[in-house]
Amino acid sequence: MKRIIIVLFLILLSFLCIQLNAQSFYGSNGQNIGRIDSDGTIRNFNGSQIGKVASDGIVRNSNGAQVGKIESDGTIRDRNNAMVGKVDSDGTVRNKYNASIGKICSDGTIRDSNGAQIGRANGINKNIAAIIFFIDIFK
Repeated sequence: MKRIIIVLFLILLSFLCIQLNAQSFYGSNGQNIGRIDSDGTIRNFNGSQIGKVASDGIVRNSNGAQVGKIESDGTIRDRNNAMVGKVDSDGTVRNKYNASIGKICSDGTIRDSNGAQIGRANGINKNIAAIIFFIDIFK
């Protein structure tokens, strides 16, 4: 019995550690719209996997198909390797025409091109936040 309790405790502890390492992102009214796990898995608000970002920047959808790439300079490419956006070092998000479409602030606040807050992504890599809030490459 003692062994079973220890095993259950360890399972619970590992589950809590996974949840604590996940970073959530929120919409404009504060509702949780998803999270990114420590392994790069992107989940919607229900916890269902919608994609994954690998350490090399390759972005895959929930079926494992490559849908894009985030390059080290902030360039975001679609599945055809076409440039669809970019995140500047200051957090400015640009579309494929180089027009500013928003900003990811250092405090995690996400703002649209008019400066209105549209979300929050504290602790989430700004390039990943860009594909969640501005450049949908999961289509």
